[in-house]
Order: sequence, then structure tokens, then C-alpha cells
Amino acid sequence: MKIVYPAVFTKKEDSSGYRAYFPDLEGCVAEGTDLEDTADRAREAATDWILVEMEEGLDLPELSHEEDLKLEEGSVVKYLTMTVQLVPGYD
Repeated sequence: MKIVYPAVFTKKEDSSGYRAYFPDLEGCVAEGTDLEDTADRAREAATDWILVEMEEGLDLPELSHEEDLKLEEGSVVKYLTMTVQLVPGYD
């Protein structure tokens, strides 16, 4: 199953890379050395977050829309797709 959520990317203050968070996935954050690395790490973090919610039988949060997000100056929103296997061994 493919699930899409917006991730907000900001450059780290010390310029050592980027930080990403998901406004809809409480506490789900990632950091990386560049945008691509940060997106990969954010996708992994979000997939893990989603799997835990599903294993606990909780409903996934609704998707926010970019125009509804309060962003810091210089922030960039990217919609990331996470692939979750509902049955091991099947895509």
C-alpha cells in the first residue's frame, strides 16, 4: 500500500544539512546531509511511524494540504510516498 504525506524540509542552522518533519505524523523527524539524503531518511522514519500506528490498530491521520501549513521562511514542502507491506512478501 502506498501512503503519501507532506514533509517540511528546512536547512539546519549550522548548514550541515537538512531537517525534515511531517506535520501530520507527530514526532516523526529526520535529518540528512542534503535534500535527497534527508528525504530518504524521512521516508524511512515515516514508514516506521505508520507501521507502528497500524500495528496498534490506530487510524492514520488525515493528509494536510500545503496551503494549510504554517511554514518557516526558507522551508520547502515535498509530498513523500511511503510503501507499506500489509502482508510480508507481497508488494
